Amino acid sequence: MRPEGYDYDTYSRLAGPLTEPSGEPYRVQYTSLLSREPHRIRAILLMSLAPVLTGALLVYLVWPTHWVEREGGDAWMVWLDVTMLIAIGLIELFMVVNVASVAHATLVARDPVPVTPEPGTRVAFLTTYVPGKEPLAMVRATLEGATKVTHDGPLDVWLLDEGDDEKAKALCAELGVRHFTRHGVPEWNRTKGVHKARTKHGNYNAWLAMHGDQYEFFACVDTDHVPLPDFLERMMGYFRDPDVAFVVGPQVYGNYHNPVTKAAESQQFLFHALIQRAGNRYRSPMFVGTNNVVRVAALKQIGGLYDSVTEDMATGFELHRHRNPRTRHHWRSVYTPDVLAVGEGPASWTDFFTQQMRWSRGTYETLLKQYWKAPFTMPPGRLFSYTLMLVYYPMTAVNWFLGILSCFLFLWFGASGTQVAASVWLMLYSDAAALQIGLYLWNRRHNVSPHEPEGSGGLAGMAMSALSAPIYLKSLGAAFLRRPSRFVVTPKGGDASPDRLLTFRIHLFWAVVLATSLAASVVLDHTHAAMRTWAVLAMAISLAPVVIWAATTLKERRARQSLRASARVVDGSEPALATTSSTTTGGN
Repeated sequence: MRPEGYDYDTYSRLAGPLTEPSGEPYRVQYTSLLSREPHRIRAILLMSLAPVLTGALLVYLVWPTHWVEREGGDAWMVWLDVTMLIAIGLIELFMVVNVASVAHATLVARDPVPVTPEPGTRVAFLTTYVPGKEPLAMVRATLEGATKVTHDGPLDVWLLDEGDDEKAKALCAELGVRHFTRHGVPEWNRTKGVHKARTKHGNYNAWLAMHGDQYEFFACVDTDHVPLPDFLERMMGYFRDPDVAFVVGPQVYGNYHNPVTKAAESQQFLFHALIQRAGNRYRSPMFVGTNNVVRVAALKQIGGLYDSVTEDMATGFELHRHRNPRTRHHWRSVYTPDVLAVGEGPASWTDFFTQQMRWSRGTYETLLKQYWKAPFTMPPGRLFSYTLMLVYYPMTAVNWFLGILSCFLFLWFGASGTQVAASVWLMLYSDAAALQIGLYLWNRRHNVSPHEPEGSGGLAGMAMSALSAPIYLKSLGAAFLRRPSRFVVTPKGGDASPDRLLTFRIHLFWAVVLATSLAASVVLDHTHAAMRTWAVLAMAISLAPVVIWAATTLKERRARQSLRASARVVDGSEPALATTSSTTTGGN
């Protein structure tokens, strides 16, 4: 069930009112976010100055006259200096790319103009169920929401049950929902490929093989997402454009009361409020599996959902490489900012880290296995858009590693690839950072979350992005070492994975590395304000989730102790209360 007290009605119509389609043949029309702003000059200044000043910092740091020259020094120290210079240059280069990406998204972001759906289309509404991993009460809420979705045409609601569960079948019979299972069918439970066992994509592809031809489109939500009644009404109209392969909406978390969940939703602000809207400029926003509608013919053309730990993104990438055989145009996609389903987010650090590990690993797999095909099959604009989206995880991971490496080499060995005045560095860095934050805050006006209070700065989201970097680095290492990845069902419905000290082992490892390096710098007298400042900030990032978890755990423990103490007081007075109650009842 979706939580009360939030303005979902307004947020389900962010793209504007439904209109009648115009033009023959119909093509999806868009409106620029920037064109709707009365104070565009501020945004243009931020978009221009933020990457320019960040680029100026890069040039200043790696300018040849600032390179360290050691006369008569050991050769190995020269190599360490070169390593430092390269690391600093790459860190600043990645920062320029990241800021330029946000500035570009701010410039080109746009919303589709909603149109009324074509009546009579045959639609299946799907969700999956893994017995023992997802509570049946949650499945009921999702299915009940799906049965209330309005559509002017044939609509069947399906539950794709991984375990052929008797209770699930009884629930489907009660709600009038169709039941499907691939349980016990060897052809649909393979060790790899589109019908891989115990995977979401394998479950969907089995249904697609059995029943896909009965429908023109299928809509789907994750098991923990409850669709709003106008889900199809707000998405289906875009399919009047024959080249639209899928339509996706934003992901919001209904269990917003949980601190981890709240920060996790805030972390996704840039992606759902800006990056996906920029994807509309190139007709190629990313496929998001939590809530979407897909053209069955387009999906069957590429053989079904792609075999990946993040099957949604990989599938969207494949679709954008292919052409509609009827029109010979590349398949397109549409992102609507309308909030049309309310789900559940990770409610513990363990589940959040697992989610981030899976998302980043899926991105690395796409880069390693699929990306090389894109220059030959994908239009340049879409390739550019996808590239900006795909490089986020690896750049963040490598930046974290290079930052730690730079600290380590200087604090332990005194290596210094560049020598600059600390005052000038601090001035350039602080100005560049201020402009970057200013651009981020300006874009907060485009937030699509009905949960975050108006005027929220999104600081929790920025913090979550920063402390996720060590997770992305571990995931990157696993991808390069070809360690097997597996699909993990995120615990739902209050069954959050428990946090313990080992949950933070990756962060604690880096905190130890930084702490010992800072201690070594004191003993070895390797002092530099910039390097020590970065080391302290990185150590704070590493320790932040541990400190928050410990403080939250202590607070909850004290609350339980207080509750038990109150209960003992109440228990001690119960006989008197019972006598009074009994006397009053007898009098009535």
